[in-house]
Amino acid sequence: SLYVSEYFSQSAQKLSFYSWYGNAKLFHFHVPEDTVLLRWLLQASRGKGPECTSMEITVHFRHGAPPVINPLGTRFPANATIRPSYNISITLSTAVQNTTFVNVTSPAAGDWFIAAHLPEAAGRIEVKGFSTPCPYMFQADMFVLRLTDMPVLEPGVPMPHTVVSPAKPLHVKVFVPKYAAGMRFQLSSCVTSERRACTVRVLLGSITLPQSFQRSLTCTGSINCSLALESPPWEKWLQIMVESLGTANASVSVEMLASFTVCRPGSASSFFNFISLNQSQAGARPGAAGGSAPAAGEAPRNASGQRSSCLQSLPVVREDLDVVSVRYRLLNGPSVPVSSLSPTLLLLNLNTGMDSGGSLVVNLLLNKTSVSLANATVVACVSAASPVLSLNATRNCSTAFSQGYPLSVSTSSAEAMLIVLYPQTDDWFLSLQLLCPKGQGECGTAEAKVTVFAYLTPCFNDCGPYGQCSLLRRHGYLYAGCSCKAGWGGWSCTDDTKAQTVGAQNLATLLLTLSNLMFLPAIAVAVHRYYLVEASVYTYTMFFSTFYHACDQPGVAVMCIMDYDTLQYCDFLGSVVSIWVTILCMARLKKILKYVLFILGTLLIAMSLQLDRRGVWNMMGPCLFALVIMVTAWVHHGAKRRHCYPSSWKRWVFYLLPGITLAFTAISVYAFMETNENYYYTHSIWHVLVACSVAFLLPPRDKHKKPWAWSQKLTCRYQICQNDREELYAVT
Repeated sequence: SLYVSEYFSQSAQKLSFYSWYGNAKLFHFHVPEDTVLLRWLLQASRGKGPECTSMEITVHFRHGAPPVINPLGTRFPANATIRPSYNISITLSTAVQNTTFVNVTSPAAGDWFIAAHLPEAAGRIEVKGFSTPCPYMFQADMFVLRLTDMPVLEPGVPMPHTVVSPAKPLHVKVFVPKYAAGMRFQLSSCVTSERRACTVRVLLGSITLPQSFQRSLTCTGSINCSLALESPPWEKWLQIMVESLGTANASVSVEMLASFTVCRPGSASSFFNFISLNQSQAGARPGAAGGSAPAAGEAPRNASGQRSSCLQSLPVVREDLDVVSVRYRLLNGPSVPVSSLSPTLLLLNLNTGMDSGGSLVVNLLLNKTSVSLANATVVACVSAASPVLSLNATRNCSTAFSQGYPLSVSTSSAEAMLIVLYPQTDDWFLSLQLLCPKGQGECGTAEAKVTVFAYLTPCFNDCGPYGQCSLLRRHGYLYAGCSCKAGWGGWSCTDDTKAQTVGAQNLATLLLTLSNLMFLPAIAVAVHRYYLVEASVYTYTMFFSTFYHACDQPGVAVMCIMDYDTLQYCDFLGSVVSIWVTILCMARLKKILKYVLFILGTLLIAMSLQLDRRGVWNMMGPCLFALVIMVTAWVHHGAKRRHCYPSSWKRWVFYLLPGITLAFTAISVYAFMETNENYYYTHSIWHVLVACSVAFLLPPRDKHKKPWAWSQKLTCRYQICQNDREELYAVT
């Protein structure tokens, strides 16, 4: 046999601490057919700075779809399927880099996914630029060993083969046809090259993670041994590996035979029925009364064929709506006839390669008036690769190499729902059958009507009122995840364990918005001292900060007067410009110079915020530059007057020192104390401290300006006016 090795690599990604699925870094690989060995090379590394500590990286694996993970231990939505992913841990302690290998023998062909992430996020809000986070990098490479000339086992034809040695197992494959209800594998004539009784082990199927349903068969001696499989995967190649358990030097000769039991479908989905349905629906909406009338008329004609067939397959149309959004529509209408004679089968096509990043939702609704037997139950199974055709014999919905998901409806419970999170790329089947407690004879020819709604959605229920559905991308692959807020958690933001109450949400909104009213004293002081431009800036900041935080709330207490991004930009701009004009006002510059710096600084701040809105230097840069100007101006004033400036000790003790203390306290709270949990009151404290510091730091008005005297300006009585005209003398 000729083996070919192939190597696939993807670029490294920077890992993040986990708070929702978007923090997990996804790697997408495609394993080719006839692969006999798969090896993952996992490389993790960290920075060398003092901020880098030992860290544990969790890596999840899954075949067919992204892994469903739950690092936070939150609850999944009701009726959702939960199967933990296969994961390993990689520890970075003293070593800067860690290399780990993971081997998979006889892996399933198709899409494989790897997701890696750091432990749970601490929840601290870090200001960009104040601290340098440690970079943790992760890269996944894939090596495959592929057999180029794998022998094909033809159904019904005995085929002799030789296992050369225990170190070189024999690999063959057989194609499973469509409508295969069962498969029987038989191994016979097992002898060694030394003419002794042999011992071999046969492995049927491929390994899939997190769960592997590979079937094993051990044959000893020359007697025949066989293995029967129910519902093998349709229209797929099935790998069979035979390995010798004997001595190292002896070869083993075996003879293998594979046979299939094929199920003949009913005539409900024949080509002519499909054409007639399309013609009848030319002027009517699919699923309306005009489309269901022909199917009802054909039911008596198909009764004889239904008794002789083992399943009834109904035509289903796949309707693509958007990215990771599909609706399945039955041509005969949403109502499906279900009997006890044979299962009714619906095909849900999810094999495009771009459907595994959402959630498959199947909803069944029983029409109670259609069931004549009160104790009858409609049993359903949702499975991938092959349908469950023996619902009356087994209730666990298992096929040859996979485990399906059971559903049931009855007159006592007429509705059932199933949510498959990240369904694997494959053909999915919905099997339905009517069951009676005393067997098929009790049901007779009874028939139930079940309304089926099946669709693929990016996020179930659009993540609810306390979540946001985000579309994520890894190269060309798209998948969706829910980002929860207001303390809610879980896959679809349905876990209310740590959720905020409505009262807490209202309190948070009131604190973050009403705390901006502390700018009113600063505005009043600025107006009283004739700093009208500064007062206008403070009013602008108070207004947009109030309505930005009213729009930024995660819960139900939300009010947005304009676009969120616009409110955020105006809030950030007003905050930085307020600091800029306050420090320049303290510098006591000439009016023309002060206003030029006001305008020029505002324009530069607006440009820098557009480039990086959350950068720390967008605030620190203007502050430091304004402080340099203020200190330079104060030194100039002090040198000119030959004494310290400001000269009054009362100005330092009662105004400047309290204002500076409030400003530094506000910066400390903003930079080092804010977390996701205490944000609503720590950020409110920031609002109060900054507004109060502005009221203290504003300098007094110029001595030549008189205070506002409205009583002198708005008078209705006679006044003795002073003549301030200058006397002009003519010189002759």
